[in-house]
Amino acid sequence: MTRPSSGRPLVISDCDEVLLHMIAPYKAWLDEAHGIDFSMTDHDFSKAMRHRHDGSLVEPKEIWRLLNAFFDTEMYRQMPIAGAVDGINALARDADVVILTNLSDDRQLARTEQLRGVGIDARVFTNTGPKGPALKAIIEEYRPSRALFIDDLPQHHGSVAELVPEVTRLHLCGEPLLAPHIGCAHQAGHAHARIDDWSSALPWIMDRLHGENDD
Repeated sequence: MTRPSSGRPLVISDCDEVLLHMIAPYKAWLDEAHGIDFSMTDHDFSKAMRHRHDGSLVEPKEIWRLLNAFFDTEMYRQMPIAGAVDGINALARDADVVILTNLSDDRQLARTEQLRGVGIDARVFTNTGPKGPALKAIIEEYRPSRALFIDDLPQHHGSVAELVPEVTRLHLCGEPLLAPHIGCAHQAGHAHARIDDWSSALPWIMDRLHGENDD
């Protein structure tokens, strides 16, 4: 059901590595609970996890099991990215803010409560796969005056750029363990900017939401 337009701008933000650290607490948990070393040396997440006892790679099926287990029991370990809580709440004063997170639907409530616990009270949309279709549906529901999307993964910017090109797109990865190894959506032409810290990102976002600068 389409809601009446508020006439306000809309910010659609990812959660992990944009608002909350994920890889850092995941790495600590793998070390403590499973004897697994996690080290990103390139963009290939599947090659980052090795069993400490023999150096063998963790099998893909086990990677998914461990990721699911982390989100089942360890989300309390996730702390806010520096500046993210103040930044997103500053945006919420003059814009609608929603979270679009790639978690299964059964984790929507846990993610909502997790964010509320660190001071972010926002509607949470869950998703699997590329984010373009989900973001398009959100835009159709809110009908904002303008919209801005924030995510740490370049493939989601590509998906949004293809389906909803009028949305301003900011590539932001606030996790230093991950940021150097992620391809840049801005360089690929799928995001309008790449800014990895909230202190620099917030004025850029404000200018795009409320100023005349749309590029």
